[in-house]
Amino acid sequence: MRRNLNDSLLGKRQTKPAVTLISGDGIGPEVVGATCRVIAAAGVEIDWHEADAGKKVFERGIASGVPKETMESLASTKLALKGPLETPVGHGGKSANVTLRKLFEAFANIRPVRELPGIETPFSGRGIDLVVVRENVEDLYAGIEHGQTADVSQCLKLISNKGCEKIARFGFELAKAEGRKSIHVATKANIMKLTEGRFKRVFEAVAMAYPEIHSRHILIDNCAHQLVIRPEQFDVIVTTNMNGDILSDLTSGLVGGLGIAPSANIGHDSAFFEAVHGSAPDIAGRDMANPMALMLSGVMMLRHLGEFEAAQKIEDALIYTLESGQGLPGDVAKGKVPVLGTRAFTDLVIENFGQIPVHRFERNYEPMAVPKQATTVAVLKPDTRAVVGADVFIEFDGLPAVLGDLLNKAATGSAFRLKMISNRGTQVYPPTGASPDCVDHWRCRFMLQTPVDDIDPAALGLLLASIDGGGLRWMHLEKLNVFDGEEAFSKAQGEN
Repeated sequence: MRRNLNDSLLGKRQTKPAVTLISGDGIGPEVVGATCRVIAAAGVEIDWHEADAGKKVFERGIASGVPKETMESLASTKLALKGPLETPVGHGGKSANVTLRKLFEAFANIRPVRELPGIETPFSGRGIDLVVVRENVEDLYAGIEHGQTADVSQCLKLISNKGCEKIARFGFELAKAEGRKSIHVATKANIMKLTEGRFKRVFEAVAMAYPEIHSRHILIDNCAHQLVIRPEQFDVIVTTNMNGDILSDLTSGLVGGLGIAPSANIGHDSAFFEAVHGSAPDIAGRDMANPMALMLSGVMMLRHLGEFEAAQKIEDALIYTLESGQGLPGDVAKGKVPVLGTRAFTDLVIENFGQIPVHRFERNYEPMAVPKQATTVAVLKPDTRAVVGADVFIEFDGLPAVLGDLLNKAATGSAFRLKMISNRGTQVYPPTGASPDCVDHWRCRFMLQTPVDDIDPAALGLLLASIDGGGLRWMHLEKLNVFDGEEAFSKAQGEN
């Protein structure tokens, strides 16, 4: 990581920097301990504030996985080095990782991916050196989910202009700071035209302020395809939250796996550094964990603090160790060199301080401007707006023709007319000749006889009461907005 021009941390920390230290779960304490050792050996004194998060906090009944005292520590230090946290899968509390990112507005996730010497992969020798910049707080990871029927669940994908602009600008500023010449924005804008499309449009508007950096759009699926065809073509990739989560794991696999994948979560005035890998409880406490990912995350943290000499010393020693063939952690050794445990590998890295590797990374890390946090709520005001109808989501276990008849009756005498019904995004009423396999969740599109500035709540209430009176159950509704003459809602497959 590099210094932040908007951050006065360097000015404040004339003595030891204060850093919240979260050891985490599973192998977390082992890799965190190894990283703290190499940082100390490099001559950097840090005021570590130890704190808890993750599994043991969930077991205390704290649903966020982050207790109050950890929040207070992070609010004070604005900086953390963090081991992997265990998150319940498919049930239980929220991800503690996501909680930390969102509560401290760590909106940018940085995942550098570089080919390392001594770690052989099918892509060795290709010169892979790229950064995935992932928007970190919006998208599906807003975590707003509802069970709309017993059979159908919904997750809201939220994309804002503010979020798009911040991450786009961050991506360009990172490219400038690292002397990178090109940047891709990767989206699924061909399918999700309002959400992923917004991300693309805002990125392209921001790009105009950075003419010296070549920018282009690529569809996310093609991006994944191209990464395994010709990964060396990429320099910086900016993408949305879930796409970035998946794509960054893919890129880590190109150079040797999650065991060597560092990351940083950067906010306006906060930064959290962590390995990408999980807690690996099956090898916890057995001195088998690969500490490289968190060591490299520690290098990023030192650069963020302006400790460039110490960061280079650790990186040089680590790369020299990989070149030397003296030994590697088990997940990357592949039988070609001795397998070293966590402690022995860390000892070897420290022993190699002062050595200059053949494959030294000579990238010039310049100061970087992180987008400032707005002091007001961002509002994008259209010149004109209208409401042309409403989508009412209804639970129904019958045939679409029967539901259509019931809803036509419900709309009789109201300000609305039923235009169409869709099931899982495909129009089923009026029939189109398609034969979708329906579930009990129906989007029912009612259009106003006359568009208005906003729907009269009483008129909408009468429609909903009539739907209820017909024995139907509704669970959700959305106004159909038109901003500056553009429809701000999607059509169903088959809808005209």
